[in-house]
Amino acid sequence: MSSSTVPAPATAASRTHPTGDPGRSDVVIVGAGIIGLAHAFEALSSGLSVTVVERDRQPVGASVRNFGHCCISAQDGELLAVAQRSRPGWLRAAKAAGIWAEEAGTLVVARSATEAAVLEELRAERGGDEVELRTAAQTAALLGRADGADGDLVGGALLPADLRVNPREAAPGLARWVAGQPGGRVLWGTAVTGVESGTVHTTRGPVHGDRILVCVGHDLDYLFPDVAEDHEVQRCRLTMARAEAPAGFRTDSAVLTATSMLRYEAFAGRPSAARLREEVLGHSADLLEIGANVMLTRLPDGTVLLGDSHHYDATTPPFVEERTHELLTAEIARVLGVERLRILERWQGVYASSPRGPLLVRDLAPGVRAVTVTSGVGMTLSFGLAAATFDGTLAATA
Repeated sequence: MSSSTVPAPATAASRTHPTGDPGRSDVVIVGAGIIGLAHAFEALSSGLSVTVVERDRQPVGASVRNFGHCCISAQDGELLAVAQRSRPGWLRAAKAAGIWAEEAGTLVVARSATEAAVLEELRAERGGDEVELRTAAQTAALLGRADGADGDLVGGALLPADLRVNPREAAPGLARWVAGQPGGRVLWGTAVTGVESGTVHTTRGPVHGDRILVCVGHDLDYLFPDVAEDHEVQRCRLTMARAEAPAGFRTDSAVLTATSMLRYEAFAGRPSAARLREEVLGHSADLLEIGANVMLTRLPDGTVLLGDSHHYDATTPPFVEERTHELLTAEIARVLGVERLRILERWQGVYASSPRGPLLVRDLAPGVRAVTVTSGVGMTLSFGLAAATFDGTLAATA
């Protein structure tokens, strides 16, 4: 199976829902995205029975449209603790489900003294084991540039704790694993029409569970519009693409740039970050205008995921400006030291976002809880949130 396609669910039994009451599970999870599937994995690993209810016939949302970047070290404060807890969960799940997960880290590229200063400040806070500084020549080599092609680089840093997964295969692979467990079921093509204590009402009949978790991401407003509006949940749409990798680029590390430093709190909270924003505004105001996080990751088949821009609205328009795509791909080509990239695919990513905070954890009724990441780091936090859900340490947000 090519990594450029999303594999279909494995068994016919997991794709259908019998007429009438299918029986009670310990946990019913609404949504087969990465947050829902991480909770399903954690529950099954704890000996609980699980039913996952999913509207679509395979994962098609935020969980397959992203970089597959578990950006642990870029988090700060409470989210850093959740991300660090998520890391071993990802590794356990990858081993159990047979999905690709590389302890490849993240390469952060510095092309100015100010960018390098931000990395040095993060290293001073976190230590050399978590932030490994790299010279310009070492950074150029990791980017696959030709020898001596480092004139525009100042240095870089490797964040070794970060993980890489294949977003095209991670969620589908986890769903197959869930469906294959004695206590697990995934009900595909089953839309939810309502949720109350003990019961999820669907287009194929009721599904009963002692505990219900609603993990539908940006689509929370379809089921609980008042909750979504109260938390000011919006859809963030992203311009993304897949390209042939330049000949020398072979690293499995995610690659971040200055615009990434302005978006992730671990960098944005450093003393030099304000100066960095002014610097980027001076030479790349057009990238800031489109909310760019110029970054790339390599898939196991050798192709490269490119992105991304950020535009926010309650509903996602279907249109993408070609200028946005051109700005992103041209900047990534410069980072890699090549003239141009051959694009193979384009798409819109999407995730839930909110100015109210990075998480929405809301008790909707006795035994019913919504868990939504509203900050674009669902892949990163998924297994940490699931672990906290089942050990009782995930507190409801205001």
